Amino acid sequence: MGTVSARRRPRAFAAALATLAITAGFAAAPAQAVDKEKYIALGDSYAAGQGAGPYLDACYRSNNAYSELADEAKSIQLVVNAACSGKTTWDVVNSQLRQLNKSTELVTITAGGNNIGFGDIITSCGAALANPAAGPSCDAATASAAAMIQSGQLTQDVISMIQSVKAAAPNARIVVTGYPYLYDPVTPNPADPLSLFIQQATVLANGLDASTAAAASATGVQYVDVRGAFAGHGVNSGDPWINLDLANPASPDNFHPNAAGYEAYFAALSASGAYSVP
Repeated sequence: MGTVSARRRPRAFAAALATLAITAGFAAAPAQAVDKEKYIALGDSYAAGQGAGPYLDACYRSNNAYSELADEAKSIQLVVNAACSGKTTWDVVNSQLRQLNKSTELVTITAGGNNIGFGDIITSCGAALANPAAGPSCDAATASAAAMIQSGQLTQDVISMIQSVKAAAPNARIVVTGYPYLYDPVTPNPADPLSLFIQQATVLANGLDASTAAAASATGVQYVDVRGAFAGHGVNSGDPWINLDLANPASPDNFHPNAAGYEAYFAALSASGAYSVP
């Protein structure tokens, strides 16, 4: 009997080691890895991270973009930030949707501002503040944007984009964001051209955000308004989260969020539950 028992001990010991190894293997596996949502960010400069630098490429993608901040969360795995500066909703459809597939679980989008030429509005109307001769260009750019908003064309453009995203990522939650006010709203004063410019920018921002929100509602996706998150931090505030370098008016970072601004975007998205696993 003693001989049989001696033969069994090595086998029992080996089995115990195997059990420990398996148990240790399970313990070593990160528990949250299975739960992470595969996330892809789409859109324009505000999704790319322009304004917060340093930049990774010609699209002005930055590690300070709100999607990159979300990647640090335990529940999110950013597959790619496909956003690129200057892109319209049509550009998103034509050049960014190739990143999506059936395994994509979360998509965020910030787009629509370039559809109405917001950059041209800022440039032409900013020039008009210094030179009244540029006034007609400002008026034309503003009127064109207002017409797109009031006709519902912008809403339809955003709806079309969202529908294309749904088709490319049928299993994904889709979240679209609005844009912040560039300037904190002020009471317009006919004797103060800057206040009139700020009022124009405020009206257009409201129209842009309302159009995006309407498109989200029509397609059954989530909309996140960021205007409240930026309140008190416009260009004209004591603590701006929007860039404006008066010494370099041609800077591409002007009128884009700085790093604190993208933290505000991330905070608004997080508070809305966008970055929480359902």
